[in-house]
Amino acid sequence: MGKFKRIFVIVVDSFGAGNGRDAKAYGDEGTDTMGHIAESVDHWEIPNLQKLGMANMHPLKGVAPVEKPMGYYTVMNENSCGKDTMTGHWELMGIKTVKPFVTFTETGFPKELIEELEKRTGHKVIGNKSSSGTTILDELAEEEIATGHMIVYTSADSVLQICGNEETFGLDELYRCCEIARELTMKDEWRVGRVIARPYVGKKKGEFKRTSNRHDYALKPTGKTALDALKEHGFEVISVGKIRDIFDGEGITKAYKSKSSVHGMEQTIDIIKDEDFEGLCFVNLVDFDALWGHRRNPQGYAKEVEMFDVKLGEALADLREDDLLMITADHGNDPTYSGTDHTREQVPLLIYSKQFEGSGALKETDTFAAVGATIAENFGVKMPEGTIGSSILGQLS
Repeated sequence: MGKFKRIFVIVVDSFGAGNGRDAKAYGDEGTDTMGHIAESVDHWEIPNLQKLGMANMHPLKGVAPVEKPMGYYTVMNENSCGKDTMTGHWELMGIKTVKPFVTFTETGFPKELIEELEKRTGHKVIGNKSSSGTTILDELAEEEIATGHMIVYTSADSVLQICGNEETFGLDELYRCCEIARELTMKDEWRVGRVIARPYVGKKKGEFKRTSNRHDYALKPTGKTALDALKEHGFEVISVGKIRDIFDGEGITKAYKSKSSVHGMEQTIDIIKDEDFEGLCFVNLVDFDALWGHRRNPQGYAKEVEMFDVKLGEALADLREDDLLMITADHGNDPTYSGTDHTREQVPLLIYSKQFEGSGALKETDTFAAVGATIAENFGVKMPEGTIGSSILGQLS
């Protein structure tokens, strides 16, 4: 057995820590997700993150550093090209993405792609622009229900999303259309990271609600990751939230879908309490990004972090002596910044185990892949050829 029997990696989606070394090249100079959230509220109640050293790692208005943090902390810099969900998660597990995924935020999808999608699916496309999912339903869902047309939209991420009413459009038909869209967007010039089926219910504006039957059609990782290495050597790799979709199932042994970030933490706590395994539990909590970052709502983001902090306290109490917890992010999404895109930032890394005798600051890393490399070393597994990152396991004592 490794130094730790179970490792839990929790990705607080988009919880950037500012100071991206190359932020200027991405038009994101001065962005700071967690710092600007702290400045936007009168009081931020995050005692468990505070105990782990978050305010020691990054100055936060109204949140004091602690004299002796419970664990270790640092910030990590992104090595890959891009600032999207898949790029960030893939890098955490060892992949450097050189060619960023294509986004269509400003222009919508090309005429040639839309025409081919209409021809292959048999549905006229409406929408074809960047929008939030709730906004586009209020705008176009009544038309889709009445005509059988198909709502297609994108966002600040590299995605093509298709909405379908579960009663009138049908789930099977929605999934069929998304499979066609995934096939079409394998072309380099249309290569989006994910095609997402967005089913909903309701009959009129103001009543539409998206359902949990969402399905992501992601690209497979461009190479093997730490997840594959663990699985191939007989270790468990449990995913919570959208991790399975991000890696298109590669390297995953068991998957749990989450309804919300709070639900994802509840599932994680249940795993901590009830599941005796050797390996990794990899968690994504998406609401920070989807509900608050993209919608530029720093107060909502702050409240979501507070709810996470409550559940984090429960998780910390339930961890076993031979467990390791790592809390990080996949990119930034500064809710005080212009536009609705992700932001190129460093990300936090908070590390805790009941075994620790020491604590404090670690040297910042040049890649997110320190996480995957650390996990692999703990379990005595060699990282796949072509991956990046160096382990920091030896610094944890």
